[in-house]
Amino acid sequence: MLQDVKSVRYYQRITDALVDHWNRGYRTDELRLFFEGYISALRHADALEPYLIHRLEDEVLRFLLDSSNFYPTEPELDRDYY
Repeated sequence: MLQDVKSVRYYQRITDALVDHWNRGYRTDELRLFFEGYISALRHADALEPYLIHRLEDEVLRFLLDSSNFYPTEPELDRDYY
């Protein structure tokens, strides 16, 4: 679990970008390349401590492998309407 504020922000940015790319038609291989490039850029820029980047990488990879993150959920019915 990510607890560092910067790590959480990067996690949100990466996962939002992954979903956005998915909606544009990119699929798993392209998303994986994007993710690996993003992580490499974080390492090169020394944006986070190496152990935080490793944790971030694990969490985003878990997000990427869960296919339910890329398909729209069923809309909830407005129960007050009925």
